[in-house]
Amino acid sequence: MESTSGATAARRRDGVVAYVEAHGFARTADLAREFGTSEVTIRTDFEALAASSRVVRVHGGAMAVDQAPVERSFEEVEAVGSDAKRAIGVAAAAMVRDGQCVVLDVGTTTTQVALALLERTDLIGVTVVTNGLTIALELERAVPRLTVIVTGGTLRPLQHSLVNPLATTVLDGITADIAFLGCTGIDVDHGVTNVNLPETDLKRLMVKTARRSIIVADGGKMGEAHLGVIGPLDRFDGLVTAGASTESVAALRAAGLAVVEADAPLSS
Repeated sequence: MESTSGATAARRRDGVVAYVEAHGFARTADLAREFGTSEVTIRTDFEALAASSRVVRVHGGAMAVDQAPVERSFEEVEAVGSDAKRAIGVAAAAMVRDGQCVVLDVGTTTTQVALALLERTDLIGVTVVTNGLTIALELERAVPRLTVIVTGGTLRPLQHSLVNPLATTVLDGITADIAFLGCTGIDVDHGVTNVNLPETDLKRLMVKTARRSIIVADGGKMGEAHLGVIGPLDRFDGLVTAGASTESVAALRAAGLAVVEADAPLSS
C-alpha cells in the first residue's frame, strides 16, 4: 500500500491543488515524489480535480486554473508586437526555396510569413498549404505564381481557422518540405504549446507531414506553457523569433533548439 503520510485521497488532492497553485504548473512525476505515491495515483487525482475545475489538465501534469489563458481573437493579437512579427516573417520566408511545398499554420505571425512570401517574386513553383482563411486570402494575389491549397474543415471564427472535423484530409495526403507553425507558448521544460486544443491537434499533424518544422513566435511567447502540447523542443527543427530576451534565447539554445533571431543586428 502506498504511503501518503496518512492522508486520505481528499486531503492529498487538496495538497495537490495547493502545490499547483503555488507553482502555477506541476509535473506528474514531481507530485508523485512530493506525496510519496505513484504517478498513476497522481493522474487519477488530476482527472478528479480537473472534473471539478480545481486544476487544468495538461500534457505531463496540471496547471492552476487562473494560469489558463483566455484565447484572444485574431484581430486583437494582430497589432501586438507587429514589428517583431514582420521581422520573423521575412526571416522565415527567406528559408523557402523554388519548388517546395510549404505548410503555413494559422496565426498572426504566420500571416506575416505569407506576406513576406508575396514579396519573394523570385520564387518559382511553390505550393502553400494552409488552414488559415486570412492567409489564403492574402496569398490569393500571388496566384498563379504560387499555388495555394486550403485544408478545408470546420470554421473557428475567433482565429478564422479550419479545424476538425474534415481538416486533416489534405494534410494526410501530402508530404511538405517545410512547415511554419505558430504557438502561444514555448518553454524549455514544457515544450511548444497552444491555448486552443482543436488547433493544437492540427499543428501536431503539420509537424508529422513536413520534413522540417519551424516555430515562428515573438519574444512574448517565451517561457509560457499552455493547455495544448504541440510537442517537445526536440520535435522541431528550429525557432524564428524576435523581441526575445537574451536569457530566453540562451536557454532554448542550451536545450538543443536552433534559434534564429530575426531582429539581431547584422554582423559586419
